[in-house]
Amino acid sequence: MYDVVVIGGGPAGRALARACAHEGLDTAIVDRHPHRVYTATYGAWADELPPHTPTKTQSTTVRAYAREEHLIPRTYVVLDNARLHELPEQVEILKAPTEARYTFNATGARKGRAEQTAVGTVIESDNTDTTLMDWRNGDTFLYTVPLGGNRTLVEETCLARRPGMPLSELRRRLHTRLEPGPQEERVRFPLDAPRAPHAFGAAAGFIHPATGYSVATSLTLAPKVAQAIKAGENPEHVIWSRKARTVHALRRFGLESLLRMDADQTRDFFELFFRLDPELQRAYLSGREDVKGTTAAMTALFRAAPLRLKAKLIL
Repeated sequence: MYDVVVIGGGPAGRALARACAHEGLDTAIVDRHPHRVYTATYGAWADELPPHTPTKTQSTTVRAYAREEHLIPRTYVVLDNARLHELPEQVEILKAPTEARYTFNATGARKGRAEQTAVGTVIESDNTDTTLMDWRNGDTFLYTVPLGGNRTLVEETCLARRPGMPLSELRRRLHTRLEPGPQEERVRFPLDAPRAPHAFGAAAGFIHPATGYSVATSLTLAPKVAQAIKAGENPEHVIWSRKARTVHALRRFGLESLLRMDADQTRDFFELFFRLDPELQRAYLSGREDVKGTTAAMTALFRAAPLRLKAKLIL
């Protein structure tokens, strides 16, 4: 019998399998397509990631547009998919689940009604160090990030909608901005998937309801979960601590507010958000257990909002 079996060979599942093997746990991963490469682009704030996380590119300049231009004082990176896919030889690859002391579902989020959707294309570009998030279109935003080698991903993204904006509409909007490149990237996943026991990554509810990010959280928590298992502690207390549950509930409240806004109100909201103190921005975007910082960011947003926007934030 294995110590740990991880079901799902995505970045979260493989991160957990690697971490468990590193702790000397007898580990297996269920991956029916173990040689399939990752085609998605995984971006993250550099300060969210654990040391030695493999990255492919980094943006030292991050610009955001809502009503005005804002510089975000954080480094943004694109992760190295090939290295995220690697497993140590101690991890056995299985085709089906088997008995283990701990089994984790890491197959990705499946449920939920509010979705993030996006369509992107890769183009040639001289942009080598700048990530752009442009909200001037209101209900969607343009996301551009350098991939290295004079290649840039340009993506039309609907951050949150219930149900998600159709990919065909996002593709149409993207193609009115630029000529499509030979490679297309499509995104669709739920933002309001429930927290789940005996799971890890997006399947456990790690997706940030206001950003759609989950990979950085998975990479950060994987070693801590493995250490808890080795120490004979309950890994669920690491995966969903009391503070993490509280912050998640606050973020879900924020998601519901965002879903009530029209395009004009969405621009106003992000203009207010990008005017926040950078530490408050970081607390809301990245402070998974930062109850005080998350509450302070939400309070500051509410106080700064005009009356017409306050109504969307509290109903």
